[in-house]
Amino acid sequence: MTATRTKPPLGIRLVFGLRKEPDWGTLPLDELYALRDAQNRAAAAGRLRAVTGFPDRGADIADDRLVLPGRELPVRVYRPRTAPKGRLPLVLHVHGGGFIGTAAQCDWVSSHVAARVPAVVVSVDHRLLTPDLPMSAAVDDGWDALRHVVQHASDRGVDPERVAVFGESAGGLIAAMAAIRARDARLSLRAQVLVNPCTDLTATAFDYASMIEHGDSPTLNMPRLELLRRFAVPEGADARAVSPLHADDLAGLAPALVVVPVLDPVADHGRAYAERLRAAGTAAELSEHQGAGHAFLNMSGLVRQARDARARITAFLTERLA
Repeated sequence: MTATRTKPPLGIRLVFGLRKEPDWGTLPLDELYALRDAQNRAAAAGRLRAVTGFPDRGADIADDRLVLPGRELPVRVYRPRTAPKGRLPLVLHVHGGGFIGTAAQCDWVSSHVAARVPAVVVSVDHRLLTPDLPMSAAVDDGWDALRHVVQHASDRGVDPERVAVFGESAGGLIAAMAAIRARDARLSLRAQVLVNPCTDLTATAFDYASMIEHGDSPTLNMPRLELLRRFAVPEGADARAVSPLHADDLAGLAPALVVVPVLDPVADHGRAYAERLRAAGTAAELSEHQGAGHAFLNMSGLVRQARDARARITAFLTERLA
């Protein structure tokens, strides 16, 4: 008897079925940049909130910039309106998308984390991938932002001893790399949360059962992943240097929560990374969500499982940052 393949939620199938998918392999760069800018503007203006979810009213949202050596980096800051006196924990968040994406697309989960932990969430608008800006630049942005905010903790009223990183998709890769660098630099982290993370950009990136089973997912497909990898690791670059799954040493890292939607091409990336963390002696919890696909946390208006994941993330951060 042939097993029936689980379908994505009806709302996802309807919305993405009506949307024309670009031919990622042949899309000219100017058209890609126009598509990226239009999508990011729509997210920043709140026009997609019926899909992405409405922010928690218990958090204030403000845009800011970090002045880093040689560049300024936009960030989006979420702060609880009511919170205990004293400094609050810090959660450094990194959005997904890689070559498309913005912190504003994550307003729903970032604001809920800020209001309910409570904590100050600083979400990084890292440099987006292009043929001239590989993943190493985005990884540097995540690490430099983390280090800068911790070094200037008093300016934002955060406690430098209660810090976590939180990333989604390509942002999960950036957050995982920041956790590795934090250990090496002796910057104390309490936790890392990695949601549908991409953890392998080497030649084995597509050699996983989940890639074969879910490679035509409505929210993430193989052509998009292939373009991401092409931008992320240009010819001659060291793919292992931006692939946390292939890091030499994963011992002594902050405890991790790895959130995996089952209907996701990179589901096995998350599973494999959690397994490697545990093998290295780093605490890692794996939270799998049946019936959910890639980027489901940014689609709470369509995917009910996003609320369960948010509750799991909030509980984990509350416990670790207490």
